[in-house]
Formats: sequence, structure tokens, C-alpha cells
Amino acid sequence: MSRAFTRDGQEGEGTGLLPDRPISPHRNLVTRRGLGQIEAALAAARHDMATAERAGDRHALAAASRELRYWAARRASAELVVPVEGSDEVRFGMAVHLKMPDGREVTWRIVGEDEANATEGRIGHAAPLARSMFGKGIGDAVSTPAGAAEITAIDASPEG
Repeated sequence: MSRAFTRDGQEGEGTGLLPDRPISPHRNLVTRRGLGQIEAALAAARHDMATAERAGDRHALAAASRELRYWAARRASAELVVPVEGSDEVRFGMAVHLKMPDGREVTWRIVGEDEANATEGRIGHAAPLARSMFGKGIGDAVSTPAGAAEITAIDASPEG
């Protein structure tokens, strides 16, 4: 009989393991908010794992185990960075106000990769736009997909 159509535990089936989520090669810089998000995700993964174990749900257990491995690794490598108030140069954790070429004002806060969310105005520190802003000050130009934008303000206060 051909084994081509039999279930033999290939690709993690039946083993209880899913492939690990990819982890960024960049430093895992985090804001206080980002560290809190990592810790909450880690707690949720532990809860999900315990729930799946009690239920005997192998698929849910595999998914929870995968999340637990990811968030444990992210917590272990997290480097908390608190921006210095009054700095005149863009640094990690700061909100940068830009005047776009079309006159619009936009604000981007530079955060860790796990807490980045463009729709909420947060970009990861490894993003090209964030990298182009590091070390710049008010009045400096930065390259954006829409053209050159001017930095109009820098805010180091923590996110609320």
C-alpha cells in the first residue's frame, strides 16, 4: 500500500508542535508600554496553554505552546529604553511631528517592533522611516514615501 495518503505526523501533525514564529534579527528595544504588552501576551499564552492542557486539545495546545515560546523569547531579549525629556535629537520612544510635502501634519512614535501599529501612529525602530529620523532635530528634513518632510517637534513624554 502506498503511504502517500496516510497520516504519519508530517509537518507537525500529531507532534503537538508548530513551527516557531520568526523572531526579528534587530535588537528588541521596547518602551514601557511595549514591555507591558509583551508581559500581557506572555500571561495570555500561559493561560491558553493551561486551558488547552485541561481540555486535552492538542491543536490549541500546539498554538499556545508556539505563542509561549515566541513571547518568552521576546521577554527574555527585551531592552527597556526610556527617552530623555528635553532631548533635541530623535531617539527611540519619542514622538516625532512631521510636516509632510502636501502640508499635512503627522506624528509617528518610534517604538519596538512588537508594538508597532501604523494605524495608531507607532512605527518600529527598524522601519526605514524611523531609521531616517534617528539623530535628527527640529527643522531637519527626512525622506518619506511622499517626499521630504520637515521635523516640526519632538516629544519624549511617555505614551498614555
